[in-house]
Amino acid sequence: MSNRITQEQIDEIVEQTHFVADTYFDKVTVVLAKLPCGFVITEASGAVDKANYDEQIGIEICKQRIINKIWELEGYHLSKNLQQS
Repeated sequence: MSNRITQEQIDEIVEQTHFVADTYFDKVTVVLAKLPCGFVITEASGAVDKANYDEQIGIEICKQRIINKIWELEGYHLSKNLQQS
């Protein structure tokens, strides 16, 4: 068993992830990500002023945060498996 998570592994998970995004109150983006295993991660990003809000930027911020969480979750999973073997 490998003792590392690779960028390729994360990319594969992200490619198989179903993302849904929506805007609330004209200044908040919420993104849901359903991972291949069925686990759902939720992230939100918002602007203080509606005039500064850009949905695409909000989606990208949320997606990057979700990818960071996937790294953490995969790291935890690997650590647990290594400890048990």
